[in-house]
Amino acid sequence: MNDIIRNIEAEQLKENVPQFNVGDTVKVYGKIKEGNRERIQIFEGTVLKKQGGSNRATFTVRKTSNGVGVEKTWPLHSPNVEKIEVVRRGKVRRAKLFYLRERVGKKAKVKELVR
Repeated sequence: MNDIIRNIEAEQLKENVPQFNVGDTVKVYGKIKEGNRERIQIFEGTVLKKQGGSNRATFTVRKTSNGVGVEKTWPLHSPNVEKIEVVRRGKVRRAKLFYLRERVGKKAKVKELVR
């Protein structure tokens, strides 16, 4: 039974998923259906957390829009996610960045990782 589930999940995985970590600024190209039309909308923000594994993996992105913080959780291998583009790498020391929720303005920034 376990092998059957593992085989089904392996078929649903995407091949071209970029490598990104918590603290990185990413652009998520998400498909949106409006009636019978479909379009792509870009959601750009900082990755707060990554969780799960296999085809159930998700990641949460936070941005501020008109002074209001907006968080969206995306399934990593979803067909509704067209592509993920890494804008800049962040230098962080923890796995979950929930402390950014209370911060506003320049304090809510994550330092850039210089390589």
